[in-house]
Amino acid sequence: MLRAGRLLVANPLLPDPNFDRTVVLLLAHGEEGALGLVLNRPSQMEVGDPLPQWEHLAAEPAVLFLGGPVQHQAVICLARSDPGASRPGDPTPAAGTEAVTPPGDWKEVAPGIGTVDLDQDPGRVGDAVGEVRMFAGYAGWSAGQLEGEIDAGAWWVVDAETSDAFTLDPAELWKQVLRRQPYPLAFVSWYPDDPAHQ
Repeated sequence: MLRAGRLLVANPLLPDPNFDRTVVLLLAHGEEGALGLVLNRPSQMEVGDPLPQWEHLAAEPAVLFLGGPVQHQAVICLARSDPGASRPGDPTPAAGTEAVTPPGDWKEVAPGIGTVDLDQDPGRVGDAVGEVRMFAGYAGWSAGQLEGEIDAGAWWVVDAETSDAFTLDPAELWKQVLRRQPYPLAFVSWYPDDPAHQ
C-alpha cells in the first residue's frame, strides 16, 4: 500500500539513470500524485555551504543530498525528532519533567521523522530535533504515474526503518533495504552493477 513513510526501492533494471539503485522515502501520496526523497544520493557540497545556520544539526555525512530530479533549487529538510520529544497523542509527561514538542510546522512522515520549515530559526527546533538531513530537489509523480511504474515492475514498495532516512552509509542503503526483505526480494541485493561483466 502506498502511503507517506514507506520506501520505494528501484528495480536494478529500471532504465531511468535518475533512479538507478535508489531508495525513495515517500513524503506524500494522494489522488493528485506522489512526492518523495531519494535517500542515497549524497552530493559533495557540505550543508554548511548553503545553510550554515543548520550545520550544527546536520546528520553525518553532513552534506546536501540530491533528493530527486525535480527542482534542485528547492531544499527540503528532513528531521529526526529527539527521542525525548513528545508528539501529539503522547501521554502527559510525569510531574517534574518538561516535554519538548517538535516545532509547529513539523509534518510527520513516519514515527519520529518529519519535515520542518527552513525559514525558521534553527534554535527554535534544536531541543525537539535530534538531527536533520537536507535534500536538494525531490522525486515527483503525477496522478496514477507511480502506480503505473509499480505495476510495470520499476519499484518495490517496502516498510521503512527510522535509520534509513539518516543512514551513515548511503552507498549501501539500497542493498541493506533489500537484504532485510523476505525471499525472493532479498536476493536482488546481489544483482551485479554490470551483468555483462559477470
